[in-house]
Amino acid sequence: MTEQIENLILEMLKGLRNEVQTLRAEVRAEFQDVKQRLTSLERGQAKGHADYAELYGDHARQQAAIDRLSERLDRMEKRLELQN
Repeated sequence: MTEQIENLILEMLKGLRNEVQTLRAEVRAEFQDVKQRLTSLERGQAKGHADYAELYGDHARQQAAIDRLSERLDRMEKRLELQN
């Protein structure tokens, strides 16, 4: 009887071990998928930051050009005595 119980316990433990191994493999596969998706999100976010930085640089260049044009216009108005 004791041997039967031991055999039953061993079979149950083997079954549990197999289930744990299967679960572990599934978790690893899911974790790999999550890591890939996270990497994709991070790349997208980095691209968004780069796009924003590029737009900010464009804005700064445009503002500098406007400032230079404004200065030139002021000088022309002074020369033509159009300013008060």
